[in-house]
Amino acid sequence: MDILLLVICAVVSGAGGWEAIEEFGQAKLRWRRQFAPVTNSVPSPDCIAGVISRRSVKGFQACFASWTEAITEATGDQVIAVDGKTAKGSRDRARGPARGQCLGGQQSPGPRSRGNGREITAIPRLLELIGCIVTLDAMGCQREIAAQIVNQGAEYMLGFKGNQNALHEAVKDFFAVAQADEFAGVDDDFYEEVDKDHGRLETRRYWITETLPTLPNTEQ
Repeated sequence: MDILLLVICAVVSGAGGWEAIEEFGQAKLRWRRQFAPVTNSVPSPDCIAGVISRRSVKGFQACFASWTEAITEATGDQVIAVDGKTAKGSRDRARGPARGQCLGGQQSPGPRSRGNGREITAIPRLLELIGCIVTLDAMGCQREIAAQIVNQGAEYMLGFKGNQNALHEAVKDFFAVAQADEFAGVDDDFYEEVDKDHGRLETRRYWITETLPTLPNTEQ
């Protein structure tokens, strides 16, 4: 348990290898003893690697996801974003570490290349660990994935682009006509936010409606 606690704290703090985890343990030994009865000295990198390599990856991930889900419920953050990227800084610098948590991950098979569907094979396995409001980019806009989210008692927000060509064109046409008519006869909500990020000012505008009579196959 000492080693598991050490590894979790070190990795969350940015440690990138067994030696770095040991260095973290040496530097933060007194700090860790505030939260757990750490009685032994800090283990060697080989010892840490040996213990972790014998753990069940799925079992550890399930426990970690359960813990982070409890934190999420306590902080009221009920939206989980699924995206195919290397985990780097998941911390929200503007609001502190209480948000922007990485709840879980799944390795995608094969070399990374555009359009090869690697993310689609990993998303269903990752979704088995979570349940609330799930956001996905265009790669995850698939009927099977949406059905799995609903069957797990969650809700979804799916982005789409050219991978759903008919739906994409229908939505663009709907909003083009609605905006031209200033949403006359359309029950809608509007939200705008302004952010300064990466040295630029970004304005995002959102139009939301459940009135979608012109879209194809809405029952699916």
